[in-house]
Amino acid sequence: MNLNEVLTGKLTGAYQAINWNQVSDQIDQATWHKLTEQFWLDTRVPVSNDLKDWRELDDDHKWLVGHVFGGLTLLDTLQSQDGMAALRNDATTQHEIAVLNNIQFMESVHAKSYSTIFSTLNTPSEINEIFAWSDSEEFLQNKTKRIYELYHSEGDPLKKKISSVFLETFLFYSGFFTPLWYLGNNKLTNVAEIIKLIIRDESVHGTYIGYKFQVAFNKLDNQRQQALKDWMYNFLYDLYDNEEKYTHLLYDQVGLTEKVLTFIRYNANKALMNLGQDPMFPDTAADVNPVVMNGISTATVNHDFFSEVGNGYRLGNVEAMSDQDYQLSSWEAHHQPKK
Repeated sequence: MNLNEVLTGKLTGAYQAINWNQVSDQIDQATWHKLTEQFWLDTRVPVSNDLKDWRELDDDHKWLVGHVFGGLTLLDTLQSQDGMAALRNDATTQHEIAVLNNIQFMESVHAKSYSTIFSTLNTPSEINEIFAWSDSEEFLQNKTKRIYELYHSEGDPLKKKISSVFLETFLFYSGFFTPLWYLGNNKLTNVAEIIKLIIRDESVHGTYIGYKFQVAFNKLDNQRQQALKDWMYNFLYDLYDNEEKYTHLLYDQVGLTEKVLTFIRYNANKALMNLGQDPMFPDTAADVNPVVMNGISTATVNHDFFSEVGNGYRLGNVEAMSDQDYQLSSWEAHHQPKK
């Protein structure tokens, strides 16, 4: 049964209202609750408080920060404009569509957040240069186009989910390294606050879409599963090869390249874990620079209660994702809505 046929009334004769009192997959409801509890806006984080730190950076580090965020803006634009729309076409429940709508909105918030950072730290000419760079840089455009083409293909919908998880849990992290590194050195802490909020969202997005992948993947016969796994690992290897070149381009000038490559290999394994697969790289959390691993924690930071909020701002009880959340059975046990 095609969900679009249900919604448009072709099978029942009537357009169907979504009923949150009858949810066939409780993960949809649990994810909706978590995403709404985590809601935030970039305008409530005081990025201007980082201006002193910004003025103390040399030109190489300023270039790195600006262009890293330019790349992240492009990827979040891809997710908000194309990614979730592609996944919606293959949704199996109305509640899944609602969750994907929520994710799409927050991806737009993420993309806008970088402009908030730019408008605070950069001059108009610098901003124009950053966007011109992100719209033309070879390795950045390579990964964007690969994901875009899969989102718009008529092929296997599971490949679209794989692409989304690889983007959310792997390709973003060469950019996330920078603010987490500065945070660990007590610099640009409010900029890092926005990134930590984004990471908290992406953790749920990648886990949820990975869960939906696993549900469909587990229904395939062994031959089709193996063929899809072979494609998945080859695709990840190709993305990593391009990401390695992109990382050298960004980080060689500040001497952080090898640390970043370890970090993105670790997160590539996390993406595979989201999809219920075995890791491809030997890198573990113990291999990642501890300053960055400490920064990736989504523990709360509170600003002035009456005017500004950090990721301590909550509409409900929010907790960080753990490794157990990447396993399908653990998600089902851990994220049931509380009565």
